[in-house]
Amino acid sequence: MKILIQGGRIIDPQSGLDTVGDVAVANGRIASLGQVQQGLQGNFKADKVIDAKGCWVIPGLVDLNARLGEPGGEHAHMLQSELAAAGAGGVTSVVCPPDTSPVLDEPGLVEMLKFRAQKRHAARVFPLGALTRGLKGESLTAMLELADAGCVGFGQAEVPIVNTLTLQRAMQYAATHDFTVWLRPQDAWLGKGIAASGPYATRLGLSGIPVMAETIALQTIFDLQRSTGARVHLQRISSSAGAALLKAAKSEGLAVTADVSMNSLFLVDNDIGYFDSRMRLSPPLRQSRDREALRVAVVDGTIDAIVSDHTPVSEDGKALPFGEAEVGATGLELLLNLTLRFADETKITTAAALACVSTRAAKVLGKDSIGHLSVHGQADVVVFDPKAIWSVHSQNLLSHGKHTPFSGFEFVGKVKATVVNGHLAYEGGA
Repeated sequence: MKILIQGGRIIDPQSGLDTVGDVAVANGRIASLGQVQQGLQGNFKADKVIDAKGCWVIPGLVDLNARLGEPGGEHAHMLQSELAAAGAGGVTSVVCPPDTSPVLDEPGLVEMLKFRAQKRHAARVFPLGALTRGLKGESLTAMLELADAGCVGFGQAEVPIVNTLTLQRAMQYAATHDFTVWLRPQDAWLGKGIAASGPYATRLGLSGIPVMAETIALQTIFDLQRSTGARVHLQRISSSAGAALLKAAKSEGLAVTADVSMNSLFLVDNDIGYFDSRMRLSPPLRQSRDREALRVAVVDGTIDAIVSDHTPVSEDGKALPFGEAEVGATGLELLLNLTLRFADETKITTAAALACVSTRAAKVLGKDSIGHLSVHGQADVVVFDPKAIWSVHSQNLLSHGKHTPFSGFEFVGKVKATVVNGHLAYEGGA
């Protein structure tokens, strides 16, 4: 299909391009950026024309952490709903963690997930393989076979490896084959609480997760990196102290990147209110000083990317007391809007904010072909209406998961169209 996106403001964080023009798409690639003549006088004859006047034309978003409910989704067509949500949010590439059911520790499961996603011509799906079999932290998976099946890295999702020797061997093996190990830094024992340690958790009577649950895990990871030379991506840094350790590790020259959940950039422990289960998240919401330090770390590049941490939770999963409620929230449809709000609140440029969910995220993933707009490059393009106003309500969300801590928020700006690999994955939204 040939698509012409006409008359929009083209913003590309990687090249610095910021101009009004057209984007021509053909054969899954960007054929032209600028003024495109079509019809009898021109060489480009579009099958579909998207009027982008007054809109922004930006690279498709790269989300480094989103659960899609497959394999093993509780409800039929869950992959379809989550990929539809990605399109509505302008997300064209998704990294999904291995804590599916069954766990992504067999090549056949990885191949099935990728095949089912590709059939839908929606967001590209990049699976993470399990670092250990069944995520049990005991024996290593066949990483070479999983990589051949399509895994872009290996991790444990929310399950820490208790045996440090096992983690060391996993990192040694990964380093030997130049694989990236994706780890959420949380100590297995100190991280067993419900809310972030602090006065608010104490007043609510909730068991606490101290900051040192993150920092102890980080120190261990960094020591193992020094020993093994492994490349590590840290998932969802949540504290000021964690950000400081990360900055020191990068200054030292360790091969480490990191991301942060959009939830941690906007919410704090007080937002739990009177046990609002929508705020039951992992990592837990911490104090204001942590939120501000995380924002600084994103702006100065210590933290490489912002992620949605999309985890669709059923109605039954949240309709429980706070301590028993299922952890997680929907986020794919909100990542772009919250990233732009982050730009407004921190006074950085639109392009700089977009880089956190496009070019910088793609660099973490090691995929040079996505996250930017360039002639002959992959046609992952989003048309965004910066003036459309909408409110977040469960009935407006395409995701199976209707629970979000941002319910009721009013946003200015909405995705009008999303193109993935030259296919129109989403249209509407205005």
